[in-house]
Order: sequence, then C-alpha cells, then structure tokens
Amino acid sequence: MPEPYTGPLERIDETRWRIPKSYKEGMRVDGIIYADDILIEAVKQDKSPDQVANVAHLPGIVKHSLAMPDIHWGYGFCIGGVAATDPKQGGVISPGGVGYDINCGVRLLSTNIRLEDAQPRMERLVETLFKTVPCGVGRGGIIKFGKKELRRLMTDGSPYVVNNGYGWDGDIEATEAGGCINDARPDFLSNRALERGFDQCGTLGSGNHFIEVQLIEHIDNPQAAKAMGLTEGNISVMIHSGSRGLGYQVCDDAIKELRNIPRKYGIDLPDKQLVCAPVESPEGQRYLGAMGAAANYAWANRQVLTHLTRQAFAEVFGQPSERLGMSLIYDVAHNIAKMEPYDVGGKQTELCVHRKGATRAFPPGHPELPDRYKSIGQPVLVPGDMGRSSYVLVGRPGAMEHTFGSCCHGAGRRLSRGAAIRAAKGRSIRRELLDRGVIAKARGRTGLDEEQPDAYKDVLQVVDVLHAADISHRVARLRPVGVIKG
Repeated sequence: MPEPYTGPLERIDETRWRIPKSYKEGMRVDGIIYADDILIEAVKQDKSPDQVANVAHLPGIVKHSLAMPDIHWGYGFCIGGVAATDPKQGGVISPGGVGYDINCGVRLLSTNIRLEDAQPRMERLVETLFKTVPCGVGRGGIIKFGKKELRRLMTDGSPYVVNNGYGWDGDIEATEAGGCINDARPDFLSNRALERGFDQCGTLGSGNHFIEVQLIEHIDNPQAAKAMGLTEGNISVMIHSGSRGLGYQVCDDAIKELRNIPRKYGIDLPDKQLVCAPVESPEGQRYLGAMGAAANYAWANRQVLTHLTRQAFAEVFGQPSERLGMSLIYDVAHNIAKMEPYDVGGKQTELCVHRKGATRAFPPGHPELPDRYKSIGQPVLVPGDMGRSSYVLVGRPGAMEHTFGSCCHGAGRRLSRGAAIRAAKGRSIRRELLDRGVIAKARGRTGLDEEQPDAYKDVLQVVDVLHAADISHRVARLRPVGVIKG
C-alpha cells in the first residue's frame, strides 16, 4: 500500500488547496492542488502532494507548482503536474516533468454516423479496428518508414505523414502546434532510441492506450459543439497513444545523461528523479531537441493511426471516410514541455511549461487557435474509462491566469495496474463491459483487467472541479460503445 500524505493542505477555495512553501526548506513557491472535498481525500492516499512540493524547489519556477484533479504518483513530477520555469532566471527543464511516454496524447474524430446505424455493425467494427491497427507490446507497424524517412518524420511531425498521403489537410490545423515542434533534433537521439522507433509509427501500443468508438450522448454547450462538429446521437472516435518505445528511450537516456548535471550548475534537489538542466544550457537544449523529435514522432504516430481508423470505418460501412464525416476535431499532447508566453508581473515572458499528465487549455481568442475555435476556446479532450464516459471541454480565461493554460488529461488512476489485476481476479471484465453496452477487445492477457473502470476515478468529478474553477468548461459527454486496447 502507498504511504499517505501527512503534510499541510490549506484550503484556498472550493477547488484549490495550498501546500505552503514553508512546508519544506528550499521550496521557492507554494504548491497548488485542484480538487474538491471528495477528490482531496483520494489525493492524500499517496505521496503525490509531496511530489508537488518537491517540484517547487526547481530553479526558476514561476508562481506555483501545480497539480490537476487527476493527480497521482509519478516519476519525479506527479501525474497531473504542471510547472513553468523562466529560462532568463535560471529556469530548468526536467525530463521527469514530461514523462517517459513523450507526447502521449489524445485526438478525437467526428462522424456523421448515427448510433442506431452503427450498433448492428459494432462487433464487426471493433474486430476490423483490431485487425487493421497494430496494438500490443512491441507490435510493429503496417506502414514502414526508412531511416531517412524516420528522421524527416521526427523533424516535420504529422505534416510529413499527411503530405505523404496518410491524412487530410484539415488534420494539421486541428492538431496542437500544427503537429510539429520546430526545434526538434533527431540527431540528438541514441541509436537505441532510433531502433525502438523504427517500425512503431502507426501502432497503438499497450497499457492505457486505446481506440474508442463513443456515442455523443449529451451536449452541454451547443455553440461550442456546433463549431467542433459534435452532434448528439452520432458516434465519434477517440485515439490515445504516444511516442512508443522511441519516446521511452529518449527519456531514459536523458535521465542518465543528466544525472550529474544539477551538481555542475549548483542545483540542490530534494528528489534525484527531478534531474534537470538550465533551459539555456547545452544539456538543457540537447534534451529539448531530443524531446521535440519524440513529440513529433508521437504526432505522426497518431496521424497514421487516424489513417488506419478511417480505413477500418470505410471497410465496415462501405463508404469513403470523407462521406462518413471523419474529420479531426482536435489533437492535444499530454506529456510535453513547450516554450510559451505568459504574463509574469505585468510583463510577457517566455516560459518553459512542463505538462506531465496534463493538457493545454487555451481560451477564446488565443493566437495559436484555428479560426474556427477562436470564438469558443481550444477543445480539451479528457478520456474517462472504458465503462463510463469521456468529456470534451473548452479552455477558459482562468487557465491563462491560474494554470499556465493547462487542464487535466483524464480521470486519473485510483488503483495501480497490479492492484487492478488483483481486483479483477475471478471476474470477466469483458463480460462486465458488455453488460454496460461496451464491446471491448485487447491483445494482452491482462489489458482489460488493468484498465477496468474501477481502476480510475470518476472523470465527471475531475472535470467538474475545473469547470467550477473556470479553467475549462464542459461541452459534451461521450459514452464508450466499442474499444480496442493493446
């Protein structure tokens, strides 16, 4: 059992709790956790609040060390952690603030298919998706890229694969950052990272990654839903994957390479998992370049997965995916660090924003948004679990003021994978999901067990906290009807 948190938590208001910087010597800012009365009790069951306090020690950290309501224990940073550092004030970049699955993220596709038309074909659709999309540990992709192509892919991101026939022009505009970090440096990757990524672009992977067919069950914000192309009663498709073994290796390599760098720059850390380097140092720039290459790989991966998903739908429904209305609504990254401008003391300052199990949530009018979303704010995609619901939100001005334009990324785990597998003993999770109206298929023996609904918090509680805090507002509720996993 994890040890509970016993440190201070001071209530600020209905949605925020403070860990004062007096809690630990060396904290430069307070920690802030977003949670309600129920969620905060779950938060206290492990040491993730201590990780929020530890992040507050990082040089150059601005305003607060933050955690979203889906917070749980992670490597260095908690999952759900957000922190921004100022490079001009010695601000650092920490691989633990990005995570091992660099640019793990989610994208959502619309369709014009009504549920009543999809249900008779749902079993075949799930089987076809499972056959078409490579999933599971170590599974290689159907679409192969040579070594030279792989480097171009990591330099140019999803536009490279779209321009090679694996997507539509509108896909690029509907992807965060246009699907490409411009300063990516594939030449900074180790041979091992390149080997692991060689045949995995266009693969789903395992763990919590999925492709989910969902019913648009309820609309909260008709104006925003209309702008996104969400229609109540239609089905949509959510795709969740990241940078696969390549991203894992980039993170693993960086943690080893940076092991002694804090000492070189006179940085004292309360946890060795927070290894870091000043953003403007050669070591910091090297990690950012490698991370950018892995992030671009992840965007390309989700783009190819989109192409394969459209193929599967076209096969099952006997129509081109264009006629099925399978447009990309949006794609957001969950594990990334990016340079973004924010107001700090009345001055626009370029900050290095770490989002570890957190997603971007820019408000209406933000210059990075596509024109069709300028009036409503950025779509924010929050997966729940296989048996309940996921949510589409939009970013609000409060995100820019309080959370560096950030929001939660999911429901957040309540049980570890091992605990979830033990809890599933003697049960058929597949049968339980079927009783809820969800057809699920997984390649791994324990895939459904470790991702069962009981393993996660109630996503509605999580999104309600950020709705109440004016960080992001609810647009639509999506109920799963078909799922494939690794």
